[in-house]
Amino acid sequence: MTATTPSGPWTLHPDRALPADPAVRPVAREIYRATRDLPVVAMHGHVPVEWFADDAPFPDPAQLLVVPDHYLVRMLASQGAGIEQLGVAPTADGAGPAAETDPRAIWRRFCAGWPLFRGTPTRFWLETELVEVFGVTQRPSAATADAIYDRVQEAIDDPAFRPRALLDRFRIEVISTTDPAWSTLEAHSRLAADGLGHRVLPTFRPDALLAVGDPGWRAALDRLGAAAGTDVESYPGYLEALRVQRARFAAAGARATDHGLIGAGTTPLTGTEAERVFAAALDGTVTAEDAAAFAGHMLFEMAAMSAEDGLVMQIHPGVLRDHDRALAAAFGPDRGYDIPVATEFTRALRPLLEAFGRHPRFRTILFTVDETTFSRELAPLAGVYPAVRLGAPWWFLDAPDAMRRFREAVTETAGFANTSGFVDDTRAFVSIPARHDLARRVDAGYLARLVAEHRLDLDEALDTAHDLAYRLPRLAYATA
Repeated sequence: MTATTPSGPWTLHPDRALPADPAVRPVAREIYRATRDLPVVAMHGHVPVEWFADDAPFPDPAQLLVVPDHYLVRMLASQGAGIEQLGVAPTADGAGPAAETDPRAIWRRFCAGWPLFRGTPTRFWLETELVEVFGVTQRPSAATADAIYDRVQEAIDDPAFRPRALLDRFRIEVISTTDPAWSTLEAHSRLAADGLGHRVLPTFRPDALLAVGDPGWRAALDRLGAAAGTDVESYPGYLEALRVQRARFAAAGARATDHGLIGAGTTPLTGTEAERVFAAALDGTVTAEDAAAFAGHMLFEMAAMSAEDGLVMQIHPGVLRDHDRALAAAFGPDRGYDIPVATEFTRALRPLLEAFGRHPRFRTILFTVDETTFSRELAPLAGVYPAVRLGAPWWFLDAPDAMRRFREAVTETAGFANTSGFVDDTRAFVSIPARHDLARRVDAGYLARLVAEHRLDLDEALDTAHDLAYRLPRLAYATA
């Protein structure tokens, strides 16, 4: 992945992630060159909207690159580092140990662990960031940690490294944040006032409101009622509040909703049953079985609302969140301990797709971390229902080999046009161009092989590469 000598500077090989086959690589280079500098359409991300609204300087290298990166934290944790040693702080009422607050100490631990990332996509993203974004010329190690820290800090201190300026530097044409369903979207309003409302868009995330059996559901419901200004003490009031908030998001430029419940079930309940389960949730007596049924029912309801308001419905199930419950209690959710589980789509989505799969205003984009479903379930679904698109490999699958497997598994059944193109799904803002670059390299390699095997002409491959990198994301999320 890198070209370096013991005495020379750390540089990146121009052919990294392109095919090694000498008959294919020159074609891949040509295809990649045609997409390398296209704008970035980042429609499924989790960068905090406040970064753009406040446009404040990033604090230090550790807080920018280490602490919020789940991939990085989980790898170092797997080798024995406590997440508190990586700057992850316990919750206010958590019993976790105090977090390391010295950013240099956090950075040194990361650099000392650099060999752990060999062969991982994290390595590709980080080295691209360090070399191309920050101008680092030394490979991370315990010996080089302080020098690299100083170089990164120097870049961060430059006013040209503020979040809004990076939108231009990274060629980000549009980026979506992910916002809780009860958000008032105040930060997005500030961006709109500054002329950036068309470029930084909200995404409606209602998961906490659909999981009625979770401990935090009642508090989330109260936030929804306060934001929507409606009474949420009844099932009809709850639905109305969700509609009010969806309309607020749409008015602020939202293109999509985002759903990450553990299952993909979409079987609707009768109105009476839904009201019964909702009442039990209010009383704190809802059963796990009823809560799961209600979640599936509400995914169906969310689809019905999407058919009304046109918001694209992103569904990415199949992850058991916060696998280490004691750690989650001490440090809060989303600390890297989310583990994939086997996921069934064909039967689970049948009620939703029978109702809305051919609806002219409905669009759903399906993501998975269970790649066994690519050719068996997801590609056939996308290959027949006009409303279905396949999302790019994400999270545990956004690595070069997994991306290639995705193309090989789905293209023969779904083609290219029934995919969303590449979306990055990341909180790590500085990694966005690196992630899109990797996807463009992998797609160039896949298309080059089709050309070398005389399955595509070169002009078709170039056109398809442009689709995957730019046109398809715009079409999938109706940004055109």
